[in-house]
Amino acid sequence: MYETMTYTGGIHKNYEIEELIEDLGGFILQRNESQLDITLTLAIPSEDISKVEAKAKELLGDVELSPLASTEIAVVSPTLARQHLPHAACDIAEYLRRYGTKTNMIGLARGAGKGISQISKSEKDLIEEHDLAVFSLGSFEDCIRKKTHLFEDISIPVIVVGSPELDAEEINANAYVSGFGRIPRRLKRGENIRALRELASIAEDIIAKQKEDLNDDPLIISPIIAKIAIERSVDEIKHVNSPMALVSQLDGVRVKLPYDKYHEEIAEVNVEGYRLGDIAEIKKSKMYDHILVKILPETSLY
Repeated sequence: MYETMTYTGGIHKNYEIEELIEDLGGFILQRNESQLDITLTLAIPSEDISKVEAKAKELLGDVELSPLASTEIAVVSPTLARQHLPHAACDIAEYLRRYGTKTNMIGLARGAGKGISQISKSEKDLIEEHDLAVFSLGSFEDCIRKKTHLFEDISIPVIVVGSPELDAEEINANAYVSGFGRIPRRLKRGENIRALRELASIAEDIIAKQKEDLNDDPLIISPIIAKIAIERSVDEIKHVNSPMALVSQLDGVRVKLPYDKYHEEIAEVNVEGYRLGDIAEIKKSKMYDHILVKILPETSLY
C-alpha cells in the first residue's frame, strides 16, 4: 500500500530525497520549484514512511502525509451562472487543491431554484467518476432541505456545505459543514478559513475510510503504478496541454486523451506483467470524452 506525502525543502541536495524515494520503490507524482524551494508530492510504501521522515529532517526539510493527494474531488454547485453569483465553490476548490487533490468544478444545468432544481443522469454519472463530491449550497435551511434530491442517491461520499447549522443525517449526506453559503466576497476571514479547514479535515477522514475499505478487497495494482506505466508507455501523454494529463484516483486513473482514438493503446499497456485491459475497466468518461481506467479488485482474478 502506498502513502502519499508532501516534501518541502531547499534545492540544496534535493537529489538525495529523490534517490531515496527511487530506492524505496516510490514515485514522485508532482514536482514544483520556486526560486530556492522545492515541493515534491510523493508516493511511497507505507512501511518506509519513517525513512523519508528521517531524510527530510537531515536535509532540514518538512514532510507530511497528504491523504488527499492522488484523489479527484468534484466541487458541485447548483449553478455557476453569473446571475447567481457569488459562488463559494471557487474558493472551496482552490483551498482543497492545497492538500494535493485534483478538484473539478461542476455547475448543474438546472440546479438553481428551491422548487425547480434538477440533476440529470449524465451529471450524476460525471460526479460519480470522482472519489468524493462537495456540494456547495446556499444560506437558507429550507432551501438546502428541499435540494437533497440533488445528491441523496449519488454513489460516492458527499459532503454538503452551506450557511446554517444542520445535521448531515437529516439531509442524507455523509457530512455537512456550516459557515459557507452565499458570501459576497472571497473566503479570507477567520471564520471562513476555519470552515475551510474543517471541510478539508472531514474530506481527509472520508478518503482515509475509503482507503481502509479498499484494503478489505485490494486492487490488483495500485492506481499510482498504473499511472506511471501509462505515462511511460503512451508517448502522446507528453503532448497533452492540460497541467495534469493523468489524474490518479483511489481506484483508477483519468487519462486526458480522446477515448475513441487511444483506448485500445491504453488497454495494451503492460503493468507489472499484466495487460491493463485485463485488470481494469476502460471506459469513456463523461468529461470531454477522456479515458477512465478503473482498476479491478484482486477477487476478480478468482
